[in-house]
Amino acid sequence: MRLAVALLALAACSPKPSTRPPEPASTPTEPTVTAAPAMERLAADTPRTTVAGNSFIAPAEWSIGVESTATILQAPEGDSWVVLVDVEAASADEAIALAWAAYGREKQWPLEVVHEGADKDGWTRVTTHEYTTSPNEKRSVTAGARFANGMWTVAIADMADATAERRSSQIALIFGQLLPKGFERESFAGKTAHPLDQARLDELAAFVTTAQTLLRVPGVSIGLIQDGKVVFSGGFGVRELGKRAKVDGNTKYVVASNTKALTTLMLGKLVDEGKLTWETAAVELLPQFELGDADTTAKVKVKHLICACTGMPRQDLEWLFEYGALTPDGALATLATMQPTSPFGALFQYSNPLAAAAGFIGGHVAFPELALGKAYDKAMQTRVFGPLGMKSTTFDFAKAQTGNYARPHAHDLQDQPTSAVVSLNDAIIPLRPAGGAWSSVNDMLAYVQMELAEGKLPSGEQYIARETLLARRAPQVAIGKDISYGMGLTVHTRYGVTVVNHGGDLTGFHSDMMWLPEHGVGAVILTSGDPGHLIRGHFRRKLLELLFDGKPEADRDLAASAKAYFAGRVAERKDWVIPADAATVDTLAAKYTNKDLGEIEVVRKGAATSLDFGEWRSEVASKKNPDGSISLVTVVPGADGIELVVGTGPERTLIIRDAQHEYVFEEVLPQV
Repeated sequence: MRLAVALLALAACSPKPSTRPPEPASTPTEPTVTAAPAMERLAADTPRTTVAGNSFIAPAEWSIGVESTATILQAPEGDSWVVLVDVEAASADEAIALAWAAYGREKQWPLEVVHEGADKDGWTRVTTHEYTTSPNEKRSVTAGARFANGMWTVAIADMADATAERRSSQIALIFGQLLPKGFERESFAGKTAHPLDQARLDELAAFVTTAQTLLRVPGVSIGLIQDGKVVFSGGFGVRELGKRAKVDGNTKYVVASNTKALTTLMLGKLVDEGKLTWETAAVELLPQFELGDADTTAKVKVKHLICACTGMPRQDLEWLFEYGALTPDGALATLATMQPTSPFGALFQYSNPLAAAAGFIGGHVAFPELALGKAYDKAMQTRVFGPLGMKSTTFDFAKAQTGNYARPHAHDLQDQPTSAVVSLNDAIIPLRPAGGAWSSVNDMLAYVQMELAEGKLPSGEQYIARETLLARRAPQVAIGKDISYGMGLTVHTRYGVTVVNHGGDLTGFHSDMMWLPEHGVGAVILTSGDPGHLIRGHFRRKLLELLFDGKPEADRDLAASAKAYFAGRVAERKDWVIPADAATVDTLAAKYTNKDLGEIEVVRKGAATSLDFGEWRSEVASKKNPDGSISLVTVVPGADGIELVVGTGPERTLIIRDAQHEYVFEEVLPQV
């Protein structure tokens, strides 16, 4: 599994950061030296243009300057840059080479892979270069060329990983609004949605089956609702590779983070019951609620628990690696060790542990006599699943995996679909309000229909107050110019129509639910294979095209994404040595430990070396990085690509990182 991190303020007394990036550790030559441009610090999101007149939005607190053909945007941390360069060139490769020179340095990182993208937003000949960085650099580097109006525009993203994750919404603001001079984005504003007749349903079905073939995903179930009626519910493919049983509208899948919206619906029911308000302080409802920062703890109200707006960062390794004995109480206790990395309310930062706390707090309010997990489960059953008729939806993993259910799949080292490492998804059970529900298309359609009916059930009964329901969609933090995040729900207005949605991703399961409140249309898509996230991402665009006669982009976008996905996997593996290099393995300790992530046992069987994390294990490859460091990389399907760097200090260590945190596993010395 490629652990998902979003890529998506300096103190007044801090020194002014340099306007040039530091040299990567592996750089063998000196950078080109040029005078630094005058940099302007922006107080607010500001529309700007590149030297050639292409429009974009420069984010608040970033600095901006122009040097020759390059428009340089520097993040407030001073360690990350987005550089937009307009050049005349014969090809994308030549344009990118010229852009690096205009940036003020020669390209220093090895080229890993080249992707050719689909035409989009007035740009053609879209090409992306991804570069190989060493894990110890803690940064990612890409350069993308696009062509319009007889000229190339190249965007270089030279980003520290921590800054890129923390400021993913601002990076999305830049690239989401980077448009050619004179171009206006397609809009469906004022249009009436077409009926989803048989011809349109057939086209949507063909899109899904093509996506399955391109991305090698065994099972996909979809459902569509329009004007209060289910117009389609069904499936494509099988529940499990090698078996004949088909998926359909009743097949159960893990819906992952779509659970968050169901959790906030439960909280909304408690609002209607007068047991809490959206403005109630979390600590008033559950005194043991505590974050690692007292000021942030005091600020968190119910509406902030699943808003991705508190400044708490994504910190998933601690529950993904050490979940065997984790309980809801333990998950809450871990929150007390976590620190915010951005100011409260300033930036979009997704936090699964904090979202889990939302559900457990709601459950405690509803059933204070029960343990946190049982209280949450009962609150969801009595306030959400039962009233909405979601009969197959459950948090009971054992019960869910009986009868009509889908198994998770991923790709092996030859990129063929196979069974994924199932046990890794058990990690979400102690944090289940954030993503642990199993459900079906038909159950999720019942939820979507209630959202479209603004809180009414099919009987006409007002299940939840309209204002309570809609408060969950109110923007709490921006993700870009036309995307905002509410309480477990995302609201898009990119094409002039409102689309409310949320997605969900766990190993081998990727899903989405969406609805157009002004047009009475909703959809659910559930998939049982990596990379199903690409299917669900392009499915939304395809649905809009069919509803509003949109430009035919979804099919070509999907094809380009599929090609890039598999090319990226091949490029990532090119330096892997399997079985792991014996000389490297000989330097390893037998066992390692980390206070937050638990123990790792090194297991050798013949030529193969595996890492046993306790709850799951994987054979590892070895890899030599450009800076000379050595990594061990997991290869088990569904959890491949997890990288641990072999330490080079006097003590034997393994180092694993997410975007904003580093964990050092130290050798466990044998008892004497």
